[in-house]
Amino acid sequence: MKVRIARRAAGLAVKLSARLGLAVLGAIVLSGMALAQTVPQQFVVSGAAAEKIQDFTTINLATAERIVDACEAAVTAHGGGAHSLVILDKAGDHVYMDRMDGQGYINIVTADYKAHTALMGREPSKVFANSLIDDPTQEFEDIQLGFYPISGALPIIINKQMIGVIGAGGYRPNPPEWSDEICAHTGLVQVIGPAVAPLLEDKRGAPRTPVAGAPPPAVAPRFAASAPPKGNLPADWVVSGAGATNVFDANQISLAAAKKLARACRDWAASKGGAMSLYVIDNAGEIVHMERMDGQVANDGHKALLKAQTALKTRAPTSIVATQLQNNPAGHPRQDFFFGFFEESGGIPIVVDSQMIGAVGVSGGAAGSSDARGDEACAIEGLKATFGDHATVPVYPTAASSASPR
Repeated sequence: MKVRIARRAAGLAVKLSARLGLAVLGAIVLSGMALAQTVPQQFVVSGAAAEKIQDFTTINLATAERIVDACEAAVTAHGGGAHSLVILDKAGDHVYMDRMDGQGYINIVTADYKAHTALMGREPSKVFANSLIDDPTQEFEDIQLGFYPISGALPIIINKQMIGVIGAGGYRPNPPEWSDEICAHTGLVQVIGPAVAPLLEDKRGAPRTPVAGAPPPAVAPRFAASAPPKGNLPADWVVSGAGATNVFDANQISLAAAKKLARACRDWAASKGGAMSLYVIDNAGEIVHMERMDGQVANDGHKALLKAQTALKTRAPTSIVATQLQNNPAGHPRQDFFFGFFEESGGIPIVVDSQMIGAVGVSGGAAGSSDARGDEACAIEGLKATFGDHATVPVYPTAASSASPR
């Protein structure tokens, strides 16, 4: 009898503890949800767009754009210079990106590397840079883990919730006067407010001690133009002045033109009840501007970049490749695969007065449907709004209407 009573009591205790455990777990879950919901809606994707991506705590396009604009205005007010800036969401996908005029390949990719470092570490990339000052042996481990231990990237945190990261590159560091990190921090403070964490101390390594008998340091040559390269397009359409001198090219699309193109496409997509991801690349294939409207998934952005790259390689709209595939499905997939072409409408080379200055790629259903012809139409709207009749755009003869792109 006593054994039965003991067993029954033990069973009741287990059930009670299970119920209490569930109650505690529920309380923890609810408290976590409450914490996540403390991020004001103006900073994150919300509504139907958030439901589409199952995420109510990722940075939205409006906030990303404001942060980047604030950084660019700050460096201009500081006395000039340029940055490459990238904002990633919590999954590491691009939300917004700007390459200021005169920036080159290294400037652009390092901004991206820094941003991914801050994302993986959930802390400023300067933490990794400082740690190498204290212990240089950590560098090999950092590289193996994919960290880029250079200052310039910060997590974007609101009410203890990380909603994205910003990475900046391209400016010769001169803290506390100015640096990539200072620019990024300035943008965050102006948009989010004084709750943004202050910057960490910049550590400096000990100067190298000359070794007796060692040969003197090698003298590096200089390679710099003394005057801007010649171009024949208006200065607001292409990189000009000191920026063009820095990259030895007067025929790259300017950031101002790329942003104007993107804004026109964005407004057109919104008017159609659609959304889009867009990449503008220069004539060397480097990203000049990128933006992703709320509710877009990673695949939309990836396809937009592939379309822009295909249009740049072929020097023709991707709708041509798409139509060729439609008319000859047995032969073209193999050929296009080897060339790395993406066979869907939405990519157009940016040709102005017969000069190619870059390419644009749009994806994601800009016209409110999955038909990629809407993505191409969005790109065309952007080109016309930016360059008017000077831009070359796809034309479809009536007789060829039956072979329209997919």
